[in-house]
Amino acid sequence: MLNKPLSVRKLLLLGFILTALLPMLIVTILAFYQARNVLRDQIVLDMQTRAGAALSEIDNMMFERLQNVASWSRLDVMRETRIGDVDKRLSHFLAELKQSYRGVYHELYVVNLSNKVIASSDPSQIGKAPPVVLSWMNVELERHPLLLGTIQQQRLPISSEIVDPDSNEKIGVLWTVFDWSIIAKILKNTQNQGSAAALLDAKGKPLAWTAEWQKIVTARDVSVKSNGNGLANIATFNWQVEISQYRAVVMAPVHRMAYMFIFLLVVTIVLAAMLAAPLSRFITLPLAKLTAYANRFTRSSTLGSPPAPAGPVEVCEMTNAFSKMIDDLNLSKENLTRAAKLAVAGEMAAAMSHEIRTPLGILRSSAQVLAREKNLSAEGQEVASFITSETERLNKLVSTLVDSARPRQPEFAMHNVVGLLENATSMLRMQANKKEISLELVINALVGEDDSGQMTRPVLVECDGEQITQVVLNLLLNAIQILKNGSKVVVTLFEHKESIVISVADNGKGVDKSFKEQIFDPFFTQRQGGIGLGLAVSRQIVTAHFGTLTVEASTLPTYLENADTVGYGADFRVTLPKQQLH
Repeated sequence: MLNKPLSVRKLLLLGFILTALLPMLIVTILAFYQARNVLRDQIVLDMQTRAGAALSEIDNMMFERLQNVASWSRLDVMRETRIGDVDKRLSHFLAELKQSYRGVYHELYVVNLSNKVIASSDPSQIGKAPPVVLSWMNVELERHPLLLGTIQQQRLPISSEIVDPDSNEKIGVLWTVFDWSIIAKILKNTQNQGSAAALLDAKGKPLAWTAEWQKIVTARDVSVKSNGNGLANIATFNWQVEISQYRAVVMAPVHRMAYMFIFLLVVTIVLAAMLAAPLSRFITLPLAKLTAYANRFTRSSTLGSPPAPAGPVEVCEMTNAFSKMIDDLNLSKENLTRAAKLAVAGEMAAAMSHEIRTPLGILRSSAQVLAREKNLSAEGQEVASFITSETERLNKLVSTLVDSARPRQPEFAMHNVVGLLENATSMLRMQANKKEISLELVINALVGEDDSGQMTRPVLVECDGEQITQVVLNLLLNAIQILKNGSKVVVTLFEHKESIVISVADNGKGVDKSFKEQIFDPFFTQRQGGIGLGLAVSRQIVTAHFGTLTVEASTLPTYLENADTVGYGADFRVTLPKQQLH
């Protein structure tokens, strides 16, 4: 029983746990402790930020109060102190100040040198002795001395001497009683769940605090103090804001993160156990599909799509390499079929060359005799020239078909493609006019024209001029022969930095999507009476020029027969490099 070998499933499960889960467990624990420290530091930093914001707000609040007292004591209305504020102007002013600050000050009053209240925001206090105030600290704001009294019953007295600007003598004291409970409200705004805050003086004595602060501090939970002091331009108060929070609340995010790590670890273990069982099938299934694909290739001409790469990296690479090999074999088979058809065409042309060349020679001689006629019109001269040149081209075409089984290599030289296109369209313009077909030549704007429409510079391409002219003529003849009267053919030249594109577009019925590749096969034709060699020879020529010949949907709209919808014709595009690689 013990010597029985383990199954593949058990071996994979055990190996996966030992090689994957154990390192993952170690990494998870290390990551948790690192994340816990970062999170704890972030929480402390957040508490320090809130404490610093509260301290800054308290400093700003106290700075405004001190600035108020210092500026008010220097107002002209304070001169009423010398005459005892007999007209109550100063009292009205203090009452308006108290009302405008909406609860910031409990009371504002002025005491004369006899230590009697002569003006107050509370009229009942006028004429009485001021309350006794114990000194807390003296500060100086803009060379103006100020006195802060001790805090009693949430009240902070602040005073400033009133000096007569004329005699520069002290005539009284302005007192403002600041509502110290506002500081507690600022502290309350900084706290969140499970936290409390307090304002401490330089000795650590609390000056203001929120509920539960004493309880949290006594429990010795997490406490953080603010850094620095915001009042750098006056004598510093040397106080700090302390934020204290229950440790359970502070560490709650850390505990949640720990539960999440444990949950992820359990899920990983479950997934590992589920994935280990079908792992063998994951490896063998791509190989089985690849075998079936190879069998289909040897038994049938219908391959179907190759299997998608799957499984380990080695299996994926083998699948890609095998699929590429099958594609290359299939392409070689197609090329052999196409070459065989072209060879048949060459043999047929060889058998017919004598019968074709004889009438071509007669046509050429007749055209030459006709061109010598004195009374022949200019148009007749041009037609005779076309006959002569075309018989020569047809004679060469017969030779090309004879050699189709071993096609002639292009004789590369620099040619102006614009001139080749103009010559090709001129030769077929009369034939197009007979069917009332509009034949246009459009040169891309990158070539350039002057105001008269003449080309300002040629488009030079290294090619065999006769063969490229043959390709353009084949495409134009196909379009003219298949189009109906009143149709349109547009030859467009696009110039790019490293290549050119010759587009021959029409607004006929177009090419069915299922025939887009088959249309270039030898002896395939959609035109009644056609042989089906023009496009095959054209692609062969373009390929020898290291270019491509493709067919797309034309952008010339046409209305389909017996329908209200708009269809699109065919657009044959020849792409050629400007310079060949020798």
